[in-house]
Amino acid sequence: MGTELSEFSAYVQRPCNPTISVGDELDDVDRRILKVLEEDARTSLRRIAKMVGVALGTVSNRVRRLEKLGVIRGYTVLIDPDKAGWGLSVVIGLRIEKGRLIEIQEKIAKDNRVYGVYDVTGDYDSMVLARATNRDDLDDLIKSVVSVSGIERSVTHLVLNSVKEMPPSLPE
Repeated sequence: MGTELSEFSAYVQRPCNPTISVGDELDDVDRRILKVLEEDARTSLRRIAKMVGVALGTVSNRVRRLEKLGVIRGYTVLIDPDKAGWGLSVVIGLRIEKGRLIEIQEKIAKDNRVYGVYDVTGDYDSMVLARATNRDDLDDLIKSVVSVSGIERSVTHLVLNSVKEMPPSLPE
């Protein structure tokens, strides 16, 4: 598989807790196991053990530990958004009324077209990443997002081309 990302990855979108860092707890064996799972999350534990050069029990225990620590948040299929019918991608910056950030972000996050909601620094309080099937769907998405009570200002950027769009990987 080389550098190509397989259809499957050890990545799933769930809320993360940035205050907990286990990066320092990961040793070389953990990192090699994770690299194999990044290439193909369906790789059997037996195959991982062979590729990493450790015992099957070690891989089993390490994977279970990585899941428990939240390093591995789940296993899912990576879908090509264009081929799945999501023809348009947008980035929406929101300025939100003081004291209502979390409430509004949670409401926006419920829309199935939204795949990322972030607190950010700068001119906006939150950035929303979303996809739409076509212009009419985009129009509906923008109106439903910016019409939420408590949004003071918004700016929508239509993505023209995705240079890179990948799930997070291990830091070097």
